[in-house]
Amino acid sequence: MGFLRHRNEPEGERFHMREKLLAIGDDFWIENDRGERAYKVNGKALRIRQTFILEDASGDEVARIQERKLSIRDKIAIKRQGDTAATVHKALIGIRDRFAIDVEHGADMKAHGNVVDHEYEIERDGDTVATVSKKWFRIRESYGVEVAAGEDAPLILAITVAIDSLTTRD
Repeated sequence: MGFLRHRNEPEGERFHMREKLLAIGDDFWIENDRGERAYKVNGKALRIRQTFILEDASGDEVARIQERKLSIRDKIAIKRQGDTAATVHKALIGIRDRFAIDVEHGADMKAHGNVVDHEYEIERDGDTVATVSKKWFRIRESYGVEVAAGEDAPLILAITVAIDSLTTRD
């Protein structure tokens, strides 16, 4: 099952994710556009803070996605090798779903669009670094993430998991 390809666009990496993926204790695979298992999201059970581990296909941790407690608004930190790589939080202004992504060692990003329905973009300095869409699939409860060429795919996927977690809370 392939993704729709757009003409005259540089090819990036495309991934297939499951909607409602964030049940604590659940594990699921993120597949690439060839249907191969690329990353695993491990939902850690019995934790005080909501925690997900993004692992590569060989089982090595590439990111830890963890809820931050004791803050005014919900935040999720993405850690890599013990250091915070990015923090995702809901933007305070605007009617549409918007998220601010504070990147520790790089330019900050933002996500905007219909986040709840998985139709949004992640941008840095006005450039789209990733597009998230359900329209690429006929399978219910699935959506795709297209990461622009040259971008850090594991970080973008971790950001997508964090945004999904922030929008599916009770």
